[in-house]
Amino acid sequence: MNKEEKFDFVIVGGGPNGVTLAAYLSKCGASVCVLEERPEAGGGCENTEPIAGVRINPHAMFLYGGAAPGFDQLELWRYGFRGQPNRLGDLTEDVGRGCPTTSGNYPISDIDQMGYAKVSGLLGQPPFIRELLRATFWCPPHPPEVEVTAHNIPYMQVYKKHQPDVWSEELLEMDMFDLMDEYLDTEPFKVQQAVISWYSGAAGHWKGVAIPAWMCNVALVIYSRMTVPRGGMHDYFHAVMRCAVAHGTVVRTCCKVEEIMINDGVAVGVRMADTATCGEKKIWAKKAVISGVDVRQTFNKLVGPQHVDRGLLQKVNDISLKGGSIYVSHILSREPLKVKDKFPGMVGGCYPMDHRDIYYDHVADVDGRKGNPSIPPERAMWLSTPYERFDWSDPQVSRPEGHIMSPIYHLVPPPEYHVDGPDAMNKWKDGMWDYVVKSMSEVYTNLNSDNVIAHWANSPYDSTFRNTGLIGGTWCGTRHCDDQWGERRPIPELARYRTPIDGLYLCNQTACHPGGLFLMAIPYNLMHIMIEDGLVEPGEWWYPSPWYIPEQGKNPAKRQ
Repeated sequence: MNKEEKFDFVIVGGGPNGVTLAAYLSKCGASVCVLEERPEAGGGCENTEPIAGVRINPHAMFLYGGAAPGFDQLELWRYGFRGQPNRLGDLTEDVGRGCPTTSGNYPISDIDQMGYAKVSGLLGQPPFIRELLRATFWCPPHPPEVEVTAHNIPYMQVYKKHQPDVWSEELLEMDMFDLMDEYLDTEPFKVQQAVISWYSGAAGHWKGVAIPAWMCNVALVIYSRMTVPRGGMHDYFHAVMRCAVAHGTVVRTCCKVEEIMINDGVAVGVRMADTATCGEKKIWAKKAVISGVDVRQTFNKLVGPQHVDRGLLQKVNDISLKGGSIYVSHILSREPLKVKDKFPGMVGGCYPMDHRDIYYDHVADVDGRKGNPSIPPERAMWLSTPYERFDWSDPQVSRPEGHIMSPIYHLVPPPEYHVDGPDAMNKWKDGMWDYVVKSMSEVYTNLNSDNVIAHWANSPYDSTFRNTGLIGGTWCGTRHCDDQWGERRPIPELARYRTPIDGLYLCNQTACHPGGLFLMAIPYNLMHIMIEDGLVEPGEWWYPSPWYIPEQGKNPAKRQ
């Protein structure tokens, strides 16, 4: 191995953000090296086999990125991405079933359906749902000299153009419940949408992010309804990986980075741990180092406080993770789980959706009491994805002697905030399993020892240790609330993926608009900035966001 290895770009972290960016950069003709500390790249997009023949998803499960420009810009179909119809059907089936409450399925009204369609962009001629999604996620934050207002926020511009009766300056002060109270009708339907958003990033109770919260919901409920990645999120990632490698990206696993090397205020490369599986422990970057690691580790460990202004470091360490982490359960049963008669047609989803009082009880439990669940299990809210979601030939579905329900989600406090310490949920796993069984037995009749062959769980603490990019034990990374929504530039020095260290860029959901969920959004948005800085020149395949505003004095990231 050449002891003076040099690449145009060195990317720290082989998760979805880092590898997608590598695919973009290498397609531009740049030399790229991705360094991943785990034996396999992919971050939270992994499948595991807890026992032979049973394949589960410990973390990422749902395709939120269906509207991403990356599908056609990177031509993922060339590299093995395949979708399959979602066996759970479309929204019309949800309407027929209604929302599950403690009394049974509650009907969804015509006002609910029309309100949902209106705010989601489905009533436009033609519908503008993809445009609205892209205006929420796939657009870089505005330059620092541009004041962010109700008139230039991208999703606000889309409403103003296509659905002007939804647009108002007050929209930017609302939480999702405020929005739903204006356009929807029945309480269970409102609660159901808020729960979906809470599990997806921007929660229904956070002021100032009503539309980002709503679009987290839409990205899942509409686009995920259309298709499911064949092989799940794991194979979706593999398509991106194959794209990157096909264009020349070098990916090295078992290569933990100990230090981002700084020389006279410029990032010049990385130094790997002595245990890294390569001979030379330093790799040099001719153009830039990109950190796909969470922002705290980036500055506290990889860069080091000696290279960072103390004020900036304080802002980084003040980023809040409060808002909920996801405890994930998986069940292998002899027979499919059977729903009670009062839930006809239900095969998974959220329960119980009676009233927002139950929702706010959970908010108090997670953000207030911050301990193990204290809400009685019969009122515990959960979300599940059953095997019916997949085609029977998919390896995630079943094995001859059993059926898999995976994953099942319960919201709990982030490990960093748990009153009894970060490992408290791990010490209570047996108790949590009993809690899961009791809560889900409100819906299912045969969740018992005679039927359950095996169960597994990964707590937020487990998730953090398995994937260091999942700080707080969730794929969202931080609170997507008003004071931390990336578009509002909560840390101005980091707002557009640049850092005060020349040649160091960020590509992780903990500091970058708009967050995780394998949207391919952060890499796409970051490409605008790297083009501005003259680091890459894409070909005709590239197109920028129509809401992108170039920074003064920079090269505009226009279509070549």
